[in-house]
Amino acid sequence: MRIAVVGGGSWGSVFAALLRERGHEVALACRDAGQVAAIEETGHNPRYVRGLSLAGIVACTLDDPRLAEAELHVIAVPSGAFREVVAGLPDGGTPVLSLVKGLDPGSGERLSRVVDGRPVAVLSGPNHAEEIADGLPAAAVIASEDEELANELQHAVHSERFRVYVNADLVGVELCAAAKNVIALGAGAVDGLGMGDNGKAALITRGLAEMSRLGLAAGARPETFSGLAGMGDLIVTCWSRHSRNRRAGELIARGATAAEARAEIAMAVEGLTTAPVLRDLSRRLGIELPITEAVCAVLDGVGPREAVAALMGRTPTEE
Repeated sequence: MRIAVVGGGSWGSVFAALLRERGHEVALACRDAGQVAAIEETGHNPRYVRGLSLAGIVACTLDDPRLAEAELHVIAVPSGAFREVVAGLPDGGTPVLSLVKGLDPGSGERLSRVVDGRPVAVLSGPNHAEEIADGLPAAAVIASEDEELANELQHAVHSERFRVYVNADLVGVELCAAAKNVIALGAGAVDGLGMGDNGKAALITRGLAEMSRLGLAAGARPETFSGLAGMGDLIVTCWSRHSRNRRAGELIARGATAAEARAEIAMAVEGLTTAPVLRDLSRRLGIELPITEAVCAVLDGVGPREAVAALMGRTPTEE
């Protein structure tokens, strides 16, 4: 296939390399012309995953004619830019595969809902770009309401080191991808406060319960939350040293502001954008997300230890 990957960050670059290995003709579209020039000159992305070879991948800007010629647009940009980027792409009914794990900040919608007039699928799972760039094995799930598209993309992406499953539950996969980043902020705060493995395991487990509660209220399938997009991605995002959201939570618990955490990490931290959007969605659905509420309270200025005390002091209930 002729595929355009839109977004020159770490995951966009690594996913472009995965597609190249599968024999596709790949263009990596970046917003910054300077980044394009650097990739063309060196065969590497100088800003992200520097050791990854991008040989055979054409770097281009977002107005390049190759985007109109592509048979698939893969979107790997921050959630806050997703709507604008997709709206600016050449249309012609070209399918969209989203790699973005968040919600639309302006409307609170799932990102697939802001794609108008073309088939859409999402890819999610425990997929830290750094490990995949090193050739380590990983698995993911592709979800779409279009079964034929999901199967076609599964065949296009699946390889011996990147195993791809298909899931018809688009709602559940997207909500898992958004919610797990918020829970990871809380897990990072547990690390930053030195509250131990027991406390962290409890938070992750109750975080999974929150994700499930949210998904079921929105019409998702229960089994999605025990799969790669749910439990799988939650575990890696809460524990991995590569997790930006876990790291941001740790920094904030140690006294940094959200802006300072973003600046130190120097890449998108989706949980910081998604937390208030997810909280507002839960309130509209009439369900409780205590950990999400606590994360938002800390981002609004409540002390992390005070937020933990409030969670631990809630009225006991059934699991």
